[in-house]
Amino acid sequence: MTLKYYHAEPAANSLKSMIPLIEKGLPFQSVYVDLHKFEQHADWFVAINPEGQVPVLDHDGVIITHTTVINEYLEDVFPDIPLRPRDPVGAARMRYWNKFCDEQVMNYVSIHGWHRMVSIIARSIESDEFDRLMQHIPLPDQRKKWRAARSGFSEAELANATEKILFAVDKVEKQLAQTAWIAGDEYTLADINFYSYCGMSVERMFPELAIAKRCPRLIEWREKMKARPAVARALAGEDRTAPGLRTWTGEAR
Repeated sequence: MTLKYYHAEPAANSLKSMIPLIEKGLPFQSVYVDLHKFEQHADWFVAINPEGQVPVLDHDGVIITHTTVINEYLEDVFPDIPLRPRDPVGAARMRYWNKFCDEQVMNYVSIHGWHRMVSIIARSIESDEFDRLMQHIPLPDQRKKWRAARSGFSEAELANATEKILFAVDKVEKQLAQTAWIAGDEYTLADINFYSYCGMSVERMFPELAIAKRCPRLIEWREKMKARPAVARALAGEDRTAPGLRTWTGEAR
């Protein structure tokens, strides 16, 4: 059995599927894809994932993409150390929260990350070179996102994203008043999902929101996440991000 994991710095998408690999004690070959050098759009990588996005799991030649799909695949193939409840109700609750994170959290945190950090990269590239790079991005929506980062997201877009993030953290705070973990009394993929996209960085990215005062249970939960050996090990992974950009920027670039 050979597992190969193509990923970028330990944040967001790359972190989300790296944590389950480590939690399950699975040996895997780590292959770093440098997003700042646009390696995700290079011919060698697009041959692996035609969408030109990280992360990618290669299991004995079987290619699995998209983090939620990767994580469910790991549960199906390597069930011995479960991160998905074995009972149908518990699994459904976990999937509900994963759907919420994927659809109502990730994209809005990403907008702020791209606006604050990826825009610096986009604007530093000469126009001709930028246009050439855009031609190599397989997904139209990703090309649009790069162009939006270069020109700047509108105040209305940023305000809407902030409103969505506040709704999400308040929703999680309310849930943590009822259960020890996000999807119930078990640590699951839902915790890993929310932590990777929002929980690990929300205070740093949005100091003006006073999250510690607003959501004390969320902060306690975050510290529980950080204390997990697998999370700590994943966070210590390779990171070639330039020092000035070492804030979460979103990864499916």
